[in-house]
Amino acid sequence: MMLEIQDLSVNYGHVIALTDLRIQVDRGEIITLIGGNGAGKTTTLMAVSNLVEKTAGTVVFKGEDISDRAAHRIVKMGLCHVPEGRHIFPSLSVKENLTAGTCGNPALGKVDIERLFDEVYTLFPQLKQRVTQVGGSLSGGEQQMLAIARGLMMDPELIMLDEPSLGLAPIIVEEIFQLILKIKERGKTILLIEQNAAMALQVADRGYVLANGRIVTQGRGKDLLADPEVRRAYLGS
Repeated sequence: MMLEIQDLSVNYGHVIALTDLRIQVDRGEIITLIGGNGAGKTTTLMAVSNLVEKTAGTVVFKGEDISDRAAHRIVKMGLCHVPEGRHIFPSLSVKENLTAGTCGNPALGKVDIERLFDEVYTLFPQLKQRVTQVGGSLSGGEQQMLAIARGLMMDPELIMLDEPSLGLAPIIVEEIFQLILKIKERGKTILLIEQNAAMALQVADRGYVLANGRIVTQGRGKDLLADPEVRRAYLGS
């Protein structure tokens, strides 16, 4: 088991965001969280990264309780969080953005960093063609690729992706999901939040459906994709 979320609850003042959440992510899986706006998906990732205060529950990563661990120490353990909205450095070049990603893992040596650059440029050939271009001048799809690539430059074991297809054209969305599958093929474990529930369930090994901060159903991705209630509520069919 790579990640285990046990009885997790989060409140924002008097507003209940999550209640008794239990999620398991095994090594090498793609796990997706789907649900409507306000269901608690982003809060879940932020709680794992310890960016929001937990009301109750624990988060265990690689057998260690990280519930109270500082966010930067969680990153050093091999857990990367790529937040919604890309958040690249717009005034830095593509290469400088990627180099910034290596700062999350001080154990990386020169040889490791060179290997990671090679791997990232293989996965994202568009970025290799734009190494000197500033991040803010890239297209929306290229900026999303840069955000994911920067996360991979930390050489994480688990990467959490929050809405990677948000605001992108359909053809770019297809490309992003193909990249997610390629990242899995390279041995990474992925926890994915995605507004495009149909695409997410197609690539996911397993999925959890959230509503009002609670898990209402879970199962294999293909089973949830075929579930009439899930399709009616989240897939528009």
